[in-house]
Order: sequence, then C-alpha cells, then structure tokens
Amino acid sequence: MRLVLVGPPGAGKGTQAEFIAAHLAVPKISTGDIFRANVSQGTPLGVEAKRYMDAGKLVPDEVTINMVRSRLAEPDASEGFLLDGFPRTTPQAAALDKLLADLGTALDLVLELVVDDDEVIRRLSGRRTCRGCGKIWHVEFDPTTREDICDRCGAELFQRDDDKPETIAARLREYADKTAPLVDYYGAQGKLVGIDATGPVEDVTVRAIDALRSYGG
Repeated sequence: MRLVLVGPPGAGKGTQAEFIAAHLAVPKISTGDIFRANVSQGTPLGVEAKRYMDAGKLVPDEVTINMVRSRLAEPDASEGFLLDGFPRTTPQAAALDKLLADLGTALDLVLELVVDDDEVIRRLSGRRTCRGCGKIWHVEFDPTTREDICDRCGAELFQRDDDKPETIAARLREYADKTAPLVDYYGAQGKLVGIDATGPVEDVTVRAIDALRSYGG
C-alpha cells in the first residue's frame, strides 16, 4: 500500500508511522529522514537544501519534492511506502499526485489521526526534559518519583520552549492554516480515513490497522 499519514502535532504520527509501516512491511519515509540523508551524503539536493537551512530560510517545495521523488524511486519503495510529514500543504499534495503519476502509481489511502487541540496541549505541555541525560518524562503519563528531578540521573527537569502551551497553540494554528486543508483535498478524492488518536498508543494502532484491513492493507 501507498499511504500518507496526517494529523496535528502531538497526534502521535511518528510512533504510529513506525507500527503501521512494520505491519505493512513498507518503508516509513519522513521528510526529516530524507533531509538528513541528503545533507549528510552531500547530494546536490542536500547541498541546496543546506544552503537554505543555514540561512534560516524554508527549503522551497521544489527541492523537497525532488528529494521525495528520488526516495520513492528507490527499490524498497516499489511495492509501497508510508509518508510521514509530507505533504504538508495542498500544493505539495498536488505535486505528490503528479510525481506518483509520473512513476506510474498513486496513493491508496490517507490516514488522518484525529485528536482535539485540548488533548494535544495536554500531551505536549506535560513533557519535561532532563538537563542531564536528556530523557523526556511526562507529568501525567510518565511522572518521576520526585517532582522535577530525573529518576534516571538525578538532574533537574525543565520544560522546553516547544512544550509550552502558548508555543503549542501557535503550532496548532499553523497546522490549521496550512496542513488541515489536506483533509478536504484527500476527502474529495475519496482517499481519506479518520482514526481516533486518543487513548493508549496500542489502541490507536489497532484502530489504524483495522481501517487498513477494510481497504485491503
């Protein structure tokens, strides 16, 4: 199967992508992985992307799409793949459709992890990071024995700026503006399936895999 996984920050896309890709025996392909691979290998696309990143600018869609094209043309993706983190906008989605058509294929399904904003803020704002060993704890889901002290190394815990409620709210607004329209885009193609992403990770995975089975995955 050829899948795209979408959902707001904090929906658990990275975790679910790993489980779903393993279930389908297809590669999980994230834009982050693609960028790191191209930059570390010094490919022409990697060099170009790094130039923008070093200047603090967004990498243009054309560069990102060409990286995705190159990755999807690799042998391990010939029988299917799961894209995590791409596309992020409807222009990128349209470009992906064209890219796949050029490769003689198309997306089978788009899984949307559905979770409301309050739950996202609860999940992300509860995270605490250890200043010593870097382990991430959660005040509700994975608390330490002593408040704000790491059980592993005894160092102080702190809340990263990215995990503060106001930062999370801003990320959710950006998602609503740029990425949420993908739901309408793929819904109009009849390829969108929504998955309730609340509750234990294992339960969400079961829902996702049950949905895939309904579509032959």
